Amino acid sequence: LRWPVEEKKIRKLIHTDIRKIYRRGKYILISCIEWAAILHLGMSGSLRVLTDKVAPGTHDHIDIGFEGGTMLRYRDPRRFGSIFWLPGNESHFLLDHLGPEPLSEEFSGEYLYVVSRRRRVAIKTFIMNSRVVVGVGNIYANEALFRACIRPERLAMRVSRARYDKLAQASKAVFGEAIEAAGTTLR
Repeated sequence: LRWPVEEKKIRKLIHTDIRKIYRRGKYILISCIEWAAILHLGMSGSLRVLTDKVAPGTHDHIDIGFEGGTMLRYRDPRRFGSIFWLPGNESHFLLDHLGPEPLSEEFSGEYLYVVSRRRRVAIKTFIMNSRVVVGVGNIYANEALFRACIRPERLAMRVSRARYDKLAQASKAVFGEAIEAAGTTLR
């Protein structure tokens, strides 16, 4: 993968219970009692749940087996993805500076307005910055800005509080619709 996977740390997961699986930005976190795994799928990676014994293919990199024979297989043909293992609840450089999730209560017009003061960057670039808000890519940024009637090249510091309220609402609507439609990627 992008960085070497530490096999010694993976082996520490043997006979460990998974406590929680969740997403943070573009990362999938698998939290166990003493360890947590951070997975990034890169541009072409995928996780597959297998119930039958299937031999790994060329681009299958890691299998995580569960009691009962079910397996989680990590596949990444382009090797842009990564897996990191952390002891306990340690922080990680990939997660430390991420902004709020766009569907969270923390993400609001007020939040955007406060963070945008003194930002001499285009509003589109601003909302695509994962330190400001996570998960807003090109398609989502364009759609949210269009719905909020904000020109993408307008400086972030020049957008009014009222427009930021509209942008936060439009972003939440766009993400909600995208989740219902299973994303924007063409199949």
